[in-house]
Amino acid sequence: MKSKFNIIVLLVAVTVFSCKKESEEKTLSEYKFSEKGIVLNCDQFDLKLLNEALFSFEDDILKTYGKTGQTGNPNLTRAYSQFIRTALYSRGNFIDIVSPHSVEIFEVLKTKTDLWNLDGANSTLNYNSPVLKCISENMTDKSLKTTLKALIETNSMSPKLYGPAILSNYGAAIRDKYLSAYIALEFYYGKLFNEDLSKVSEKTEEKVDFNKIPLPTTQNDPHAGHGH
Repeated sequence: MKSKFNIIVLLVAVTVFSCKKESEEKTLSEYKFSEKGIVLNCDQFDLKLLNEALFSFEDDILKTYGKTGQTGNPNLTRAYSQFIRTALYSRGNFIDIVSPHSVEIFEVLKTKTDLWNLDGANSTLNYNSPVLKCISENMTDKSLKTTLKALIETNSMSPKLYGPAILSNYGAAIRDKYLSAYIALEFYYGKLFNEDLSKVSEKTEEKVDFNKIPLPTTQNDPHAGHGH
């Protein structure tokens, strides 16, 4: 009889815990970039969410940093260059950059507790998470991949140490979407823990047509992929 009672108590506890966990996790109400497909394949994470986070990030920085002139076409290479430099040296105003859609994505991302070392405004990316392992294993840029894996394996990883290596080869982010994902998580969504996101304006969002963005060339950015 006592054994049966213990089993019932255990089942109730498991049910309550499961319901609590489900209530803590949020879901995204809209996927604005689903037509772009899946470019990041990290099986142990919500793939639709991860890819949406990347494309929304790129859309935001393209609108803020990508213009080459009043009539010029948006340039993603330039956007990455300017964003990484700004984020690395803490000169960016994220409230002016981030879109309401990216805020919603962040609110879902931060419920993925294995992705972060949660500590309020001081929360940081968890370099031992399955997502970071996936990113480090699938990066195509050999130099940046080797550096990232070495820093993680020696518990030396930090944006201050790894950031300059990315800045000297920011053009790789156009070709290597796993590198892009790291940049988005570390330097964009990871920075939002320390921002008052209630100040993000409900500005009219015009989604950038990535199909109309010219491929990076030496004419668009002569320094792409080099340490200038």
